[in-house]
Amino acid sequence: MLRELRIRNLAIIDNLTVRFGSGLNVLTGETGAGKSIIVDALGLALGNRAQSDLIKSGEKEASVQAWFEIGDCECESFPDAGIDMSEGLIIRRVLSSAGKSRAFINDTMVTQQTLAEVGRRLVDIHSQHEHQSLLSPEMQMVLLDSYGRLQSERGKVESLFREVDLLRDELEGLKEKVKERAQRLDLLKFQINEIDGAVLKTGEEKELEEERKILANLNRLRELAETAYSDLYGSEGSCTELLSSVIMRVREICAIDNGMEDTLNLIESAKPLLDDAAFALRGHRERYEGEPQRLEMVEDRLELIGKLRKKYGDSVEKILNHRVDAEKELEALESTDERLDLLSGEFALKEQELFGAAASLSKKREKTALELEGLVASALEELAFGHALFRIEIRQERGGDGREKVGPAGMDRVEFLFSANPGEPPKPLSRVVSGGELSRVMLAMKSILADVDRVPVLIFDEVDAGIGGKTAESVGKKLDRISETHQLLCITHLPQIASFGDHHLKIEKKEKGGGVHVEVRELDGRERQDEIARMLSGKVTELSRRHAGELLEGMK
Repeated sequence: MLRELRIRNLAIIDNLTVRFGSGLNVLTGETGAGKSIIVDALGLALGNRAQSDLIKSGEKEASVQAWFEIGDCECESFPDAGIDMSEGLIIRRVLSSAGKSRAFINDTMVTQQTLAEVGRRLVDIHSQHEHQSLLSPEMQMVLLDSYGRLQSERGKVESLFREVDLLRDELEGLKEKVKERAQRLDLLKFQINEIDGAVLKTGEEKELEEERKILANLNRLRELAETAYSDLYGSEGSCTELLSSVIMRVREICAIDNGMEDTLNLIESAKPLLDDAAFALRGHRERYEGEPQRLEMVEDRLELIGKLRKKYGDSVEKILNHRVDAEKELEALESTDERLDLLSGEFALKEQELFGAAASLSKKREKTALELEGLVASALEELAFGHALFRIEIRQERGGDGREKVGPAGMDRVEFLFSANPGEPPKPLSRVVSGGELSRVMLAMKSILADVDRVPVLIFDEVDAGIGGKTAESVGKKLDRISETHQLLCITHLPQIASFGDHHLKIEKKEKGGGVHVEVRELDGRERQDEIARMLSGKVTELSRRHAGELLEGMK
């Protein structure tokens, strides 16, 4: 429920607070007093497009704030914006003269898209200048299904459609694989055989690189090893020979001076180490006598690995992993025929189930449409449409192959058709030119669909255009009926409609400080009777006041 609306620096309004109650809130006042500006302000708060020329002259920004009380069930229908809405909503929109706007829900900044999503679930505005949710064929289908209690059947169709869609995608993918399968099979087998034929080993490439480095420098390595071995052991005056001479002399010293024993031990311990190093050098020297053709073999092996790396991965490990993946894909492709047959059968059965559910839903829609047509036609007669025609057109969508085309909502396209004048064929409701006619058509449908429409707040801006007398009273009764399940805001010039209001708000424009000032007052008692009297005769007289009293008394 909309509890309060605050407007600052918008159009001719400088600072205004309007409070609303449950049931039917009627807004009255002289033409040009600012009634429609209040509706436009609420539309801005709910995400309508903003323009900087709406800002009051001389001001840098304008703002609109709306406070809503909402129930738990309503809160569940809102988009998840990460905002706690359980204790109500305070929606605020700020417009700047630079052409930018900011939106807030419970003091958390949100995008205009989020604001509009929330707004659509809170308020439905019916005016001569606003698009109505009921004008879209999609919403018309939703309302038809809601009136017929067809949500369960529609949900089943949507679920089956998703399943069929997934199966179709998988089936198309398999069919594409079948077309390319023969070529792909050959390629995969070739890759597996090529990798297997190389008999690769993890870490092999690094070992080969090290061996190639040695083989490429054999002559130099042989020369260095030979010289080192000769200097250490194999030549006259070598390190080991000189060390032996040193040991002999130190032993003679020890025979005379026992204090040299530790030094002798150190020198003697070096002798075995030098011998071991000499034997190791001799072994390396013999290793460097390798076969000349070995370098060519290593080069060929590294070249083979390099070619495989370019094809399958930048290391031996990745080449082997590619081989594993290729084998898995090969196994999957070899079982494609079996999977294709199985999936084709599953798809055919599921598609048949989908078409059956969609056809059943379509029949129920047609039955519901006939019932709803009659109810709307009767309601239109009460609203001064004696010769109006209302039809609900249901057409089956068809694809390029001529078959029924089934979507998430079924195979139907639903559209409300209307004609206000005799002899003219009914046309889509979205093309109805007269705002007054459109408002009353919407009112007729709202009175019927009130029990299934979940939008809690409805606004009718000048729903009484072009009517009067008993028709106006009928419009008032319709509004009163809807207000039992919805909060209504209705701008009206007719006393018959205003008399049905649970809350009567009067909008007045007054001169103040060389400019204009808009005020809103809730009327009761004598003040309300005087306003109804003014609406009856254009001025308050004893006669018009008496008629107003009778009118108000008759509506109790």
